[in-house]
Amino acid sequence: MIMIKIFHKRIAALALLCILLVTGCKKGFLNTVPDNITTLKDIFTNKSMTEQWLARCYSSVPDMWDQPYNNSWSGMCDEVDYAWVRPGINSGAITSDNASPNLWNPYYQTIRLCGVFLQNADQNKEIQDQPNGVQLLKQYKAEARFLRAYYYWLMMKLYGPVVIIGDVPKDASADFQIPRNTWDECVDFVLSEMDKAYIDVPEQHMNPGNPAEVDNSQTGRINKAVILAVKSQVLLFHASPLYNGNTDLASFKNPDGKALINQTYDKERWKKAADAALAVINTNRFQLFRVVNADPFQAAFLSCRNLFFDGYPKEGIWIRSSSNNSQWERHVSPRCSNGNAWNGIALTQEMVDVFRMANGKRITDNTSGYTETGYTATGSNFYVAGTNNMYVGREARFYVDVTFNGATIPVVPEEGKTRVECYFTGNSGKKGAPRDWPSTGYTARKNVHPNTDFRNGKYVSRPAMMIRLGEIYLNYAEALNEYNPGHPDVLTYLNLIRDRGGLPPVLGGSQDEIRKHIRAERQIELMYEGHRFWDVRRWKIADLPESHQGGEFHGMNIEEGTSLSDPAFHKRIVSFTRAAWDNKYYFYPVPQSEMDRNKKLVQSPGY
Repeated sequence: MIMIKIFHKRIAALALLCILLVTGCKKGFLNTVPDNITTLKDIFTNKSMTEQWLARCYSSVPDMWDQPYNNSWSGMCDEVDYAWVRPGINSGAITSDNASPNLWNPYYQTIRLCGVFLQNADQNKEIQDQPNGVQLLKQYKAEARFLRAYYYWLMMKLYGPVVIIGDVPKDASADFQIPRNTWDECVDFVLSEMDKAYIDVPEQHMNPGNPAEVDNSQTGRINKAVILAVKSQVLLFHASPLYNGNTDLASFKNPDGKALINQTYDKERWKKAADAALAVINTNRFQLFRVVNADPFQAAFLSCRNLFFDGYPKEGIWIRSSSNNSQWERHVSPRCSNGNAWNGIALTQEMVDVFRMANGKRITDNTSGYTETGYTATGSNFYVAGTNNMYVGREARFYVDVTFNGATIPVVPEEGKTRVECYFTGNSGKKGAPRDWPSTGYTARKNVHPNTDFRNGKYVSRPAMMIRLGEIYLNYAEALNEYNPGHPDVLTYLNLIRDRGGLPPVLGGSQDEIRKHIRAERQIELMYEGHRFWDVRRWKIADLPESHQGGEFHGMNIEEGTSLSDPAFHKRIVSFTRAAWDNKYYFYPVPQSEMDRNKKLVQSPGY
């Protein structure tokens, strides 16, 4: 985030101090503090160090493009397969002793850092004595309050109901035998904290030297729209089947018998979710990013591709100014990219088949025009002559999101290279490298800038949109369809997303039919952006075969092929197999070390 860049000089020392504060020590044990040790009073009476502490509170906000190592949700669902990372949930080896990622302790540590800030920031007279300093300190505290609630929210998505520690950070000698709060209690706490924070954060962060001008150096800091957008996410989950009257979790209880998931379905939760999304839309601050072009298909392609390069000022609601885009680009780009990219994030055939034809019809529709027979005699901006017909005539987002055999190279190509060859002996095929090949014969492509040049170290720096308007439109359409099917806004906002992608509008249908359209749009529109893993869980459909959350995954036959149009390569086979879905995967296990410490803590179901 931008604050980390601004206040970076002493962050390493502060990090060490934070660790010491989190671990603590018993009263009387080495309680003499040497003169050269920084204390909490030193920090919170010094403006610079107080702001550094707040920067530390921001530092755990995740980066969705930091894949595959630190944000690997796409590789733990049906979206992609990582060549070098094998999450335990995929093999079925996940237990309370080895669950990765283990975010329980890191998030609680950051929650504590936010709490310490809230308890101590008022000591800072240096900030308060500045012009408008009292309000600035209120803003800082509101940011910390929101972030504390946000980290609880991230934990809730992963672990379900968690332990709410409370407003005052506990001393290390306190009693930490604390049971989980119920899901409803967790939601109420998070929303209440966000509402409190909302009062004291600005609409936008303006330039102090020119209050009429937005201060772009503060990109990523919490404002009112960010809080409204995160509340939209929380309330959408709260209304969803996993948490709303889920009788399959009736036995998920604390030791005293208190049920952790409400057993009574509440339709009104969908209304609250719809209202929360509409509140974001009604700020009138954001627009769907679009590129104008005389060719409607090219306009759709450029709108969806360039959204991640040029669209964040219009569509981005919460923007992460620092993002690991370059790592993502190198991992997903085929080896024929200039500088030999790593070619290792493989898109599954199951995801490839989700994309519609340009006419909006599914490939399973006999009238769609889809065929896997033959090869095109003419090329285009997206593929060369000789490409299999299964990749011809697809919707615009297909060419934004998928690199396939015969596709044009997504970045600056190597000299003399014009196309991606995924067949066995091709320029990005299995024979050409010991491990730099995709398991399915496809790689991901979204958010890969065409001017990236690995050999010359040229990357186009850009922020990442953690929440964007496209997501909020889909949140609104989904919640409204569940609460009030037939409301005209459902199709209005669904079709705004489809229209940007070059698809014809949905004209009507039953609630269930519209639900399927909305879910398909989320799957395609938000692909790789860290949603699919959570969506199939909150919808409580991860156990269905059509959700593809375990078992066999398919692709092309990467062991075969000596030419672009070789039928031996263009053959659907099982590319890899994961453990069958188990309902315990709806939640992650609490680390066993925490279970051993806190005897009132119940484990997630099934572990």
